[in-house]
Amino acid sequence: MRIGVASLEHVHAETYVRLLHAWEGIELVVADPEGDAVEEGRRATRDRIASLGVTVLDSFDELFAASPDGIIVCTPNALHRDLVVQAAGAGVHVLCEKPLATDLADAEAMIEACETAGVGLMLAYPVRFSPGMRDLKTLLDAGEIGTVLSFDGSNVARIPTGDRAWFGSAELAGGGAMMDHTVHLADILLMLTGEPVVSVYAQRNRIAHADKVDVETGAIVALTFESGIVATIDASWSLPMSNPTWGGLSLRAIGESGELSVDAFGDALRGHTDEGPQALWRSYGVDSNRLMLAEFIESIVERRAPVPDGRDGLETLRIVLAAYRSSSEGQSVAIDRR
Repeated sequence: MRIGVASLEHVHAETYVRLLHAWEGIELVVADPEGDAVEEGRRATRDRIASLGVTVLDSFDELFAASPDGIIVCTPNALHRDLVVQAAGAGVHVLCEKPLATDLADAEAMIEACETAGVGLMLAYPVRFSPGMRDLKTLLDAGEIGTVLSFDGSNVARIPTGDRAWFGSAELAGGGAMMDHTVHLADILLMLTGEPVVSVYAQRNRIAHADKVDVETGAIVALTFESGIVATIDASWSLPMSNPTWGGLSLRAIGESGELSVDAFGDALRGHTDEGPQALWRSYGVDSNRLMLAEFIESIVERRAPVPDGRDGLETLRIVLAAYRSSSEGQSVAIDRR
């Protein structure tokens, strides 16, 4: 099977390249247009990938000319639509970085193109493949803590500037920390509850790292589900740059007879030395990105829809767009599914 990585602009692109390069039975194709005309960090990514013996093509046309079975779209959020529609027209399955798009019209056009062409459209939500999240769903479904009342989630990180400055561009990213981090936990919460969000209340600010970007760096999002379950999400770029890793994601479920909590990236060695304040951090947990890629590859082999699919991505986009509307209006807003 031939899998393409379309662009190295996303921070996760190099991870996908490294995993697929070592994947038995996978032929890897990488394209990164205008890679030499961008920031130093992305050029360094190209150099590291080249050191693996992987050729980086200079255009997406060359990528599609290689007839991939599937591609991973790693362009900035606002640029997803054109590549996804092009892939659908070429009969190529798609794994698209999150969020699916920055507006509903683009997201719906992408879904329609893929459904019409009969190709899979999967969203890059690796955390839902975390063994801890899978176990959490199993226990909740078994009623281990009784009726679920609420969730308390946190997805916080260092601010993604410098190497990938487009994350701080409202035009290219669709927003700041709230766009970047709400969707992961929204996807997990939809998976855990199996029911839709009916209303959203959100607040955002630019207190942390205010000198670095013009978008929000902090956000709290509150969701109300159809059954009355409530959930809060801390979706912030609030960690100092000295933090030993990019950030983390945790979730606590509170029920009538108990509670459960998961730290999705908790399996790690932590420490420090006398040489400086920077801590040591080495993950030894299961690689959720690898599990996500396995689902994408298996869905192509088995000729079935991937999970999570484009409509899952559309639902999380509705939630985050409602969060922006709420924070602008200063009140709770209903999810519009018209």
